Amino acid sequence: MSRIVVVGGGIGGLAAAALLATAGHRVTLLEASDRLGGKSRRIQLGADRIDTGPSLVTFPAVWYELLRRLGDGPRGVDRPLEDGHLDLVRMPEVGRYFHRDEETALPVAPDHPWYPAWRRFADLHAPLADDVTRLLLADPLDRAALPAVRRLLSVYGSRLTTRAYLDGLPWLPDGLREIIAIHTLNAGVSPARTPALYASMPAIMAETGAWVPEGGVYEVVLALQRLAEAAGVDVRTGEAVTHIDRGGVTTQGGRHVADLVVSALDADRLAALTGPSPGPSLSGSLSGALSRSRSRALSCSAVALYGVLREELPEGLATHSVVLPTKPDALHRSLEAGDEPADTMVFVNHYRAGELSPNPHGTVGVLLTAPADGAHYTIDHPFVRREVDRVSAALGLDRPVTDLLDDHVVLDPAYYGTGGEPHGALYGAARPPWQSGPFHRPSYNDRWRPWLWRVGASVHPGGGIPAVLGGAMIATQRLLRSNPA
Repeated sequence: MSRIVVVGGGIGGLAAAALLATAGHRVTLLEASDRLGGKSRRIQLGADRIDTGPSLVTFPAVWYELLRRLGDGPRGVDRPLEDGHLDLVRMPEVGRYFHRDEETALPVAPDHPWYPAWRRFADLHAPLADDVTRLLLADPLDRAALPAVRRLLSVYGSRLTTRAYLDGLPWLPDGLREIIAIHTLNAGVSPARTPALYASMPAIMAETGAWVPEGGVYEVVLALQRLAEAAGVDVRTGEAVTHIDRGGVTTQGGRHVADLVVSALDADRLAALTGPSPGPSLSGSLSGALSRSRSRALSCSAVALYGVLREELPEGLATHSVVLPTKPDALHRSLEAGDEPADTMVFVNHYRAGELSPNPHGTVGVLLTAPADGAHYTIDHPFVRREVDRVSAALGLDRPVTDLLDDHVVLDPAYYGTGGEPHGALYGAARPPWQSGPFHRPSYNDRWRPWLWRVGASVHPGGGIPAVLGGAMIATQRLLRSNPA
């Protein structure tokens, strides 16, 4: 039995801790904040609660595979299906999309002019759902993943990026092409930086569903906490780590001796805690990480406005809406340069009173894709005001949605920078297409520090909750092969 310390209580850290404890190791999880969840949080505004971070659960098969693994092993969680129970509610649509003067839901409705093209596209890509699920769960270096990769490549051919693949489908209407392509920002980067796999995601999500747990997405974090504690993990919040080395982890409150350390932190935070690397795989110091991070391409950040509504929004407004920028390519260039865009991609999440959670009022989240510039934004910032006005008009509101709020909070790149990459990049540095999503060559283990392992959103970016859970399963499986209990 090894003594393992997991640093960071986000979704990846909680999943890894539960899996390692289930396998028989003695596991302590340390979270600097007084709450678990990492980028997935729950805030309270008066009598209403709002979940921040991921807004949907996709590929639910990944969650059920995690529960299955937690039922195995010498310290398998008793009744893991009960400890990890989530009442998943399927949304009627993946989302409602607005691009210039065009509007559609995904899946596209049969009476929409784009339906024939969508049907052709969906018939080609929806059958790939099982293959993508396998890739989310399989080690990319495992030969068992090759059949799924081959089937995917048979669809994409030589057009290996999202942009190249979609541009090679002349029968796709331009507006629908941009709606499909914009999903790559779920990995924080442009379609030119992601593998063609991302083109399949809208059709697969339309087929397998977009889900929200009853109570909100933060219920995933609470279920992971129950599972970890049931497996025997010593979960400690409010313990900020100050140093990580071969012998363990130092916190402000003392020392945790460990044979192995699993980091669920973003790469720059980890570099600041481990000190100079004996090899080239890690940044040498915090100053080195900070000086180099802006010279490389970063994934996007966000300005997230969450508020409690004074009155309900009009009937017929979708739960999840996406308003595209006027010129998507211009947005991608701005994000990579770290410049404020002319307009951006905006998610709008709207829940009515009592819908999915016991809130007495309706709530809304207006999530602006923003450059990772580390900047601080308020509700009155010109960029925020301009985008709120544009989005409110696209949704058919007769006034800005901010005029309907009783209370609100704004989370910005400066906020995200305090818990991750210093400029607020949600997934850290951008990777080239051949190292993106489930195809990237993962740095789950540091060859120069074999006692150090990594999980989390910056290690396995893109794909939201299932990618982080899948990455945790891959990393812990590798760790357990080399360090059996």
